[in-house]
Amino acid sequence: TKKANPIQKPEIAVAMIKKATRPLLVVGSNATQRFMEGKPVIDFIIELVNASKVPVVATAHMVAEFLKRGYEPAGFMTAMDIGQRVVDPTWQGLDGKGPYDLVMFIGLPYYMEALILSGLKHFAPNLKTMTLDNLYHPHASWSFPNASLDEWASNLKVMTSKFNGGN
Repeated sequence: TKKANPIQKPEIAVAMIKKATRPLLVVGSNATQRFMEGKPVIDFIIELVNASKVPVVATAHMVAEFLKRGYEPAGFMTAMDIGQRVVDPTWQGLDGKGPYDLVMFIGLPYYMEALILSGLKHFAPNLKTMTLDNLYHPHASWSFPNASLDEWASNLKVMTSKFNGGN
């Protein structure tokens, strides 16, 4: 059985993202419904993507949430639609520059993310996937293990600092 490699340190996730030539981050609706350190997860995500320069696909109503915070995502579409598009080897991406080699997910409802990752695992075997949530997803290529909200916030902050040149 093929299952996700657990990401034990956020620095490992940063190294994998930096190694990718065409990464993409898919952000779901739970990013505004979950709070860490008194602020919604979307605020942590915006700090991370500003530091990493990874393009973002906003799902559901998330495009409005990003725009309210002064961040313009690279695109927006339903989660299932983006899951089907990245499977298609002829899809040239949101910017028309070619297919993505690493697709990351954060903030989607668990059951939906699990279905999308299962489809990608079986129908896009060369595509690497990573989840940045605090719940383990066995269908991803890499996934953080189950963690508390404090550990999750810490992981996202460490990742942001590593992209900003921190040690």
